[in-house]
Amino acid sequence: MSVRVMIADDQALVRAGFRMILDAEDDIEVVGEAVDGLGAVDTARRLKPDVVLMDIRMPELDGIEATRRLVDPPSEPPIRVIMLTTFDLNEYVYEALRAGASGFLLKDVPPEQLAAGIRVVAGGEALLAPSITRRLIEEFAEVAPAIPEAPPGLDELTARELEVFKCVARGLSNAEIAAELIVGETTVKTHVARMLMKLGLRDRVQAVVLAYESGVAIPGRGP
Repeated sequence: MSVRVMIADDQALVRAGFRMILDAEDDIEVVGEAVDGLGAVDTARRLKPDVVLMDIRMPELDGIEATRRLVDPPSEPPIRVIMLTTFDLNEYVYEALRAGASGFLLKDVPPEQLAAGIRVVAGGEALLAPSITRRLIEEFAEVAPAIPEAPPGLDELTARELEVFKCVARGLSNAEIAAELIVGETTVKTHVARMLMKLGLRDRVQAVVLAYESGVAIPGRGP
């Protein structure tokens, strides 16, 4: 089945460029476009795409608030959002991830990475580059509470699931976690799924946010 994608960006050239790239993919279908945040919310609710490519800065309603409105309350099936940004140093990374974005892509991303990123997010995974993860951690170092609270469900995690939780917080992929813990990737995938379920999280991005907000992972510590 094709991955149904919607493009939300106020620049016509950006929308046209992404559509041209995605139209060349056999398993991806662009089902709609929006030129501002309010239009993105309305169009996505009507068309119910699998993935929305959402620009951060748009008129009427910015991409962060538009994302927040699309993912909460969650729809069934879920609409997943990839934030589009011109620079990976964007100051809105932290807020966008907290709003429920499943990842980030730069607007000048190579065509094959754009398509691959959409497939990753459509499959329920997070798209979080190591550079974004590091920046997110630095942000938490400044805003984290002095005495963080343990998240609900943390005491239900097994020792191995807690290890996996901490690895996910560092931005490691399943393959990297498998290599570090010396287990198979299938085993890691199972641990990740159980960890997310017990903690009531939607995806790995939420896991990263929760790990640093709760003090399970601490900026500056660990490999």
